[in-house]
Amino acid sequence: MLADPRLAGVPRPLALTAARAALDRARAEIRAGGDPGDLVEATLAHLTAAARPSLRRVVNATGVLIHTNLGRAPLAPSALDRVVEVGGSYSNLEYDLDTGARGSRQDHLTSLLHRITDAEASLVVNNCAAAVMLALAALAEGREVLVSRGELIEIGDGFRIPDVLARSGARLVEVGTTNRTRIADYERAIGPETAVILRVHQSNFRVVGFTEQPELAQLAELAKGAGLPLVDDLGSGALSAIGDESTAGASLAAGADLVCFSGDKLLGGPQAGILVGRADLIDRLRRHPLQRALRADKLTLAALEGTLALALDPERARREIPVLRMLAEPVAAVRERAERLAVLVGGEIEETVARVGGGALPLAELPSFACAIEEALFDPLRAGELPVVGIVRDGRLLLDVRALGDGEIDEVAAAVAAARGGG
Repeated sequence: MLADPRLAGVPRPLALTAARAALDRARAEIRAGGDPGDLVEATLAHLTAAARPSLRRVVNATGVLIHTNLGRAPLAPSALDRVVEVGGSYSNLEYDLDTGARGSRQDHLTSLLHRITDAEASLVVNNCAAAVMLALAALAEGREVLVSRGELIEIGDGFRIPDVLARSGARLVEVGTTNRTRIADYERAIGPETAVILRVHQSNFRVVGFTEQPELAQLAELAKGAGLPLVDDLGSGALSAIGDESTAGASLAAGADLVCFSGDKLLGGPQAGILVGRADLIDRLRRHPLQRALRADKLTLAALEGTLALALDPERARREIPVLRMLAEPVAAVRERAERLAVLVGGEIEETVARVGGGALPLAELPSFACAIEEALFDPLRAGELPVVGIVRDGRLLLDVRALGDGEIDEVAAAVAAARGGG
């Protein structure tokens, strides 16, 4: 097999590993009564599969805009440009060009975040759960943190706020009930061991009906009177008003001392946990040993800087940040894209509802349109050279186009043709 001309030029160790894999698979097929086919072609197929990157581009036709399993928010072109510029060369990541002395990677985004949120100071770590854990470790290790029972949420992949809090070294004190918590409940719970009042945004669910929660300004007043910091975990967060999602600036204006939010959800940037607020508290977080383990790398900071630069101008942000553009796109434009795809693949138009995803705006329904094709194409499309992921409903495969760019329609059509055996 290794002497076959089709394997000429392939490094021997790679060819040997692929040939052995092909032989193992052939033996299994023979034992099952099947035909193993051309073993050299099977070896070449193994080589091709081994050379393909594991982390790949995927077309999101699910109708979930911030899809956690599909990488959440796609970056804006200008944010990608910053990643290429910084990642492809040396940079002043921790070097002060003005003084020639060592600098801090945390200083690069301070000015932007101040202009957007009016925060005194800021800090960036690798995700929002890390931001919360760092805040509690630095401010409340070994002491008590007050949290409403209605805010003890579970986020993606089974991570729960009580678990994050426990890992920080702080002790949880539950306040109120699941559906009703009053300011008096917090007041009664404050004791000599209380270090922080924590408010957690119900990012991936809402409690409706017989409910009550104190306003953030009320909590801030109570915290200030008790000499305690108020930490507001916004979860996905936003920099400008989107539905009922709180903005970091509004939280600070209402009296929160420290606000945590994500970079890769409604902000539309890279995965990151952003903390903004009082300079003295941020300084305590910066000096905590855990900060080094949780800090963001240069590529994240570059992408976040590019995204935040767009966020300075909300109108421009809605045009250029993909997630914000998808959220605001008129439904007529979405339908037009679905119709174009349906013509190319011989599918049918179906009216549907898209979702925001990423634990943001769980009750929001975005009117959308999909191209419906045969259900049998779900697996072939997912396994194609350019994977296309849709949703199966009522015996058909729906390719929701709200999260698709205009340039992806032809690519999806080609993928459908290939899945049908026509390409």
